[in-house]
Amino acid sequence: MTRKITIGNIPAIIWGIPSEKVYIHVHGKMSKKESAEDFAKIANSKGYEVISFDLPEHGERTDLEYKCNVWNGIRDLEEIYNFSKENWKEINLFACSLGAYFSLLTYKDFHIKKALFQSPILNMNYLINNMFKWFNITEEELKDKKLIETPIDTMSWEYYEFVRENPINKWEFPTFIIYGTKDNLQNIKVIEDFCSKFKCSLTIGEDFEHYFYKENELEFFHNWLEKNI
Repeated sequence: MTRKITIGNIPAIIWGIPSEKVYIHVHGKMSKKESAEDFAKIANSKGYEVISFDLPEHGERTDLEYKCNVWNGIRDLEEIYNFSKENWKEINLFACSLGAYFSLLTYKDFHIKKALFQSPILNMNYLINNMFKWFNITEEELKDKKLIETPIDTMSWEYYEFVRENPINKWEFPTFIIYGTKDNLQNIKVIEDFCSKFKCSLTIGEDFEHYFYKENELEFFHNWLEKNI
């Protein structure tokens, strides 16, 4: 059972039959709300509804001027949480990649019963500093030009300043993380440091990359969901 809705200006889908419990599903870059389907099937079977939505510049929002940056991401995640709080008694979280970073910033002072992260960006400063190296860009260049296009994304001085000024220092919810050893966006030390600091449970997929798409990766991932949702 699915129901398409709009929350403010955010296209969303509610998956499953009515329940008092929900998972907010936050997709990663280059994805969309429909990517929640496999997750929702498992969560629904365990008595949870799921609400998924399109981040800015994704899904039904690709033609909008509303950019997928940290400020708009936080604003949208707050709006989704407020809607969820009005409609469910228990709120849980699943977030992937960039969606995990937006969630860490947005929900640190909210109430989440449980969080599941897939290939999460836990330290954006680490990723941006790698991008400086990968594309031979200096801090001085970025500060001077303000915006620099790269094959991955547009680097922004304003965004970089925000990231440095807002490290993730608070996360108090039971959290389960799945991560691949060949993920080139966050290294294992970043993941292990976060798990140690915030007492998270870590599951490692040997030779998995950032995106899980191979049959064995998806089977491993789905088994992890079955165990931890």
